[in-house]
Amino acid sequence: MTVSGYAKEDVLVSPEWAKEHLDDPSIRFVEVDVDTASYEQGHIPGSVAWDWTSQLSDGIRRDVASSEEMSRLLSESGIGPDTHIVLYGDNNNWFAAWAYWQLKLHGWKRLSILNGGRRYWLDNGLPLSVDKPTYEPTGIELAEPSNELRAFRDDVMSQLGDPGVTLVDVRSPAEFSGEVIAPPGMTETAQRGGHIPGAQSIPWGQTVQEDGTFKDADALRALYEPKGVTPDKDVIAYCRIGERSSHSWFVLRELLGYPNVRNYDGSWTEWGSMVNVPIER
Repeated sequence: MTVSGYAKEDVLVSPEWAKEHLDDPSIRFVEVDVDTASYEQGHIPGSVAWDWTSQLSDGIRRDVASSEEMSRLLSESGIGPDTHIVLYGDNNNWFAAWAYWQLKLHGWKRLSILNGGRRYWLDNGLPLSVDKPTYEPTGIELAEPSNELRAFRDDVMSQLGDPGVTLVDVRSPAEFSGEVIAPPGMTETAQRGGHIPGAQSIPWGQTVQEDGTFKDADALRALYEPKGVTPDKDVIAYCRIGERSSHSWFVLRELLGYPNVRNYDGSWTEWGSMVNVPIER
């Protein structure tokens, strides 16, 4: 089940482990894709699909799913309080990490990401199904989320220039510089391009290998520490809407064991549109 070298041994599962546990009723595989149609084309047998655009976000309030919405999603997925949830998806687990972060806001214990995600599973010819399973609702009810792992705009604003706080911008270099505001094809945007003053540019994609699996712990530390992103700091990660920064949050907190890491999910769509807020280019 585990991948050695990381601070937490149970936050990743290998594809081999997943294949051996496809029929385990205590485990629920959940696919969360950028391209929400990917699941229909073939998925891990027995897995369910969560739609990030409608089930993991509130499009009216531009917020993450509420406790009621998340409870309903878990119940309809046949997930009870003792279920081990294994998340995976396309784009090297972008939105799988976003779902992981949201579940951690609710304190979910038995939770992992499938190393390599959908890409590795497909590339290695592992079992696929086009059947859409149904499960008996569990009626689970989640408590209100804790904001310990979440940063808001006022948190970021109040800590600008604080030497004990490090901001990590995980977007592409072109987004960081302000050359572009959003990647091609993405609709969520902002009024201005650039980055939050003092932020370090460490694109999320640098944390994974060619096959989509995460780099080892030593390679990850070598990526962050030379830029001052160290375990003694209060680290805040951000991107454009919070999903790529959830991926980097997962790397820093779960794989490297940094004790104080938060995800600013308002990210650039919020910061880049606010009046009288400083930016750098």
